[in-house]
Amino acid sequence: MKDSEIQARLAENLKRIRKVRKMTQFELAEKAEISDETIKNIELCKTWTSEKTLSRLTEALEIDIHTLFLPIPSSFDKQISEDNQQIKANIIENIREFIETNLKKMEANA
Repeated sequence: MKDSEIQARLAENLKRIRKVRKMTQFELAEKAEISDETIKNIELCKTWTSEKTLSRLTEALEIDIHTLFLPIPSSFDKQISEDNQQIKANIIENIREFIETNLKKMEANA
């Protein structure tokens, strides 16, 4: 794996995790006691970071360091997840319609 790929993985994971935690770059920087410019440069792949900065970021985000280097979920994985959600919604709707139809039939026969 190339250095640039590792850096891109770090950048995307840092940004994704920060957003999941609903933090701005400034808020994360304050909590990690580093500059918001450092956060910005890491997320834009403009700079590599020190072990000390990584340690501060992981403490501020309350994650293990390996989390910042996990493979990035692809858009293909995201599409599969969205498709699965749609399939589930369709199944639920079909079941709901089936139940309503049969309840109406039962009421008519009563």
